[in-house]
Amino acid sequence: MAKARQDDSTSDSTSDSAQRRLQMADIARLAGVSTATVSRALNNSPLVNAETRGRILELAASLKYSINIGAQNLRLKQNRTVSVLIPFDRKSHQNLTDPFLLTMLGSLADALTEQGFDMLFSRIPIEELGAAASAPYDSGRVVGIILVGQWGRHEELNELAARKVPVVVWGAQLPRQLYCCVGSDNVSGGMLATEHLIAHGRRRIAFLGDVELPEPAQRYRGLCEALARHGIAADPQLQVSCPFLPRGGKDAVDTLQARGVAYDAVFAASDLLAMTAIDSLRAHGRRVPEDVAVVGYDDIGQSAYFHPRLTTVRQPVDAAGRALVASLLALIDGKPAPSIQLPTELVVRASAGEEPGRSPR
Repeated sequence: MAKARQDDSTSDSTSDSAQRRLQMADIARLAGVSTATVSRALNNSPLVNAETRGRILELAASLKYSINIGAQNLRLKQNRTVSVLIPFDRKSHQNLTDPFLLTMLGSLADALTEQGFDMLFSRIPIEELGAAASAPYDSGRVVGIILVGQWGRHEELNELAARKVPVVVWGAQLPRQLYCCVGSDNVSGGMLATEHLIAHGRRRIAFLGDVELPEPAQRYRGLCEALARHGIAADPQLQVSCPFLPRGGKDAVDTLQARGVAYDAVFAASDLLAMTAIDSLRAHGRRVPEDVAVVGYDDIGQSAYFHPRLTTVRQPVDAAGRALVASLLALIDGKPAPSIQLPTELVVRASAGEEPGRSPR
């Protein structure tokens, strides 16, 4: 009997291999390329240009190639690798320097290790997000994908989910969302920051962050809702769009100064923006917090040691890593994985006026 089972397994494996070769030949014929090029594209080789790779991946998806490969890997229990992706914007020449992203990567690595999985980390250009994100899964190299940030590619992520690609995204919950999303309560975080500033007598609160992106947009919405609650009108001149880059805070403060608008507080969409904004405020002769109170977002490690120590909205990064991994493993097992919104917490320090009698953190 054992020999018969072994023969059946060999036969199944041979059949699967033949089917894959047939599909690869079909893809090559339809794409007008060689089977070697198809193989390279499915393995995300840099030898294949982006346009050709995208065309091949679309054909592979239409032939359900990825589903066959992924199912085989899961049946054989050979693959315990998860793709972790951080998109980048080529136009802004963004580097992987944001401390929050590095902390999130560490959290994900720890959570995957605890579950016995390896991490395959990649950076991909945002304009190639859909095709590049699915390539490792389509080729069978990974069993699922964790994407850090939506980067305005909501519909492309919905398409991945519609294809039944196991994908979980760190970001904001949005209308008509098909993919599983884990993120912090950005609206509540924006309200916490603004309420603290208002309680310290600030009324002209500038917001620094790219509101074209889902998470900063929700943080700005929280600011506007808190202002409205206190009968304060939001001034569009106090909203400055800037990227999550080291120069972002400096450029934003320079923009505010050029506009000539009065402001007595800054709420930045990240701690990195807040810190570079403080440096720029000093260069313009503004004292923090005496002249301008500043609140950041994330609570990265450096925020407790910056001068002045940074008041910020804490995102629970350790819990985030575990939640992202748990949701992805549920999807891989064919189980539902509803989106999760994690709570935020205001960490009060010196940059925005500490509360009387409260111990600094």
